Amino acid sequence: MGLLRTILTAPAVAPVRFADWTARQVLEAAEREVYDPSRIRQSLAELSERFDRGELSADEFDRLEDELLDELEEAERYQGLR
Repeated sequence: MGLLRTILTAPAVAPVRFADWTARQVLEAAEREVYDPSRIRQSLAELSERFDRGELSADEFDRLEDELLDELEEAERYQGLR
């Protein structure tokens, strides 16, 4: 009966499965982008350049650098879990 039920309900369940699969793919892509250490390192380099050009005060630089370093630590931890 399980096989028959699967065959008969497949058309009704397919859109739900597709939506679930799509949502998981989007979530995984977003996580790869958010937890990309190279993106965060690039942001750190840009932050340093902005500080060197005088666009940021030392306090602003320190605060933003700390945030990015925390992000980098979290990203590296995330990468280790995958």
